[in-house]
Amino acid sequence: MTPPTPRSGSTLVCEALAQSGVAGRPEEYFEALRHSGRPRRPEEYFTVANDTSILDHLTERGIGDEPPQRSPLWSRTAYDRYLEWVFDAGTTDNGVFGAKLMWGYFGDFTSLLRNVAAYRDVPLAELLPTVFPDLQYVRVIRANKVRQAVSLWKAVQTAAWSESHDAAQEVPPPYKSFLKESRPSLRFHYRAIEHRLHHLLEQEAAWDTFFAHAGIKPVLVLHENFAGDYTSSIVRLLERLGLRAAGGRLEARAAPQAAVRRDQRRLGAPLQRDKARHRVRPHPGAGRGAGIEAAAAYNQRTRSTRASSTGCWDMRASSASM
Repeated sequence: MTPPTPRSGSTLVCEALAQSGVAGRPEEYFEALRHSGRPRRPEEYFTVANDTSILDHLTERGIGDEPPQRSPLWSRTAYDRYLEWVFDAGTTDNGVFGAKLMWGYFGDFTSLLRNVAAYRDVPLAELLPTVFPDLQYVRVIRANKVRQAVSLWKAVQTAAWSESHDAAQEVPPPYKSFLKESRPSLRFHYRAIEHRLHHLLEQEAAWDTFFAHAGIKPVLVLHENFAGDYTSSIVRLLERLGLRAAGGRLEARAAPQAAVRRDQRRLGAPLQRDKARHRVRPHPGAGRGAGIEAAAAYNQRTRSTRASSTGCWDMRASSASM
């Protein structure tokens, strides 16, 4: 199980695990929200932002279409049938299942599990190990939270969460050129980025609390190290999981660093300029120091771990710095 936060680099890690042929096929099978049966819509990322200009811009970009269901078998009242489909879709030939589970829909997922009679009374700390026997967690963390928040704001505006998603959503000519000309360009919005930054920090803290409550020590993967040494990092990660790639199926891959740097220039550069004009206000429920300064402190705490070239480490060895 991979329990990341949005735009942490988990897609790169999950694609590598799937490519190995022995670590399941980890995807976001549980992203459907209980109330809608669909993934979170772009505007739902800002329901408590109290800034109408954010929602106005998302409306201008015309990305409010209803996200499709992952499977027609999804049902609140017969969730066990959907789980059967998920296990079949996410399991490799060696019997290993993989999935990605974000904190943003963790509550909805556990609530849906309670609709299955076998899981109704299982304590929270034991619930996931009961559903997923021999469960191991691969937690992907991105050290630079400001860049992560900028990346998330860009993804929300475009409704594209990965390069593979872009390819799947390709619009055939001549509509592609029309949409490019008609749709408003990506827009820097300090409050939108700040809002998502607060939530990223809160979700990281929520995972920390959950793991401590359940007595779980996940394997941690630092995105910056993993992307910098992709092949070695996935080999070492598989070793940590007690797995080995099937038939040399791993392929060398370069992370899209050029695209990352371009997006940072387009949306991230104004952050430093606008910090002098905006007072960073804590998100409701956030602790003291939340905001850009809190992200800077988080980056400092994780910086010491970046010297490792393996891309993953044991939580017990890094608990003091987390």
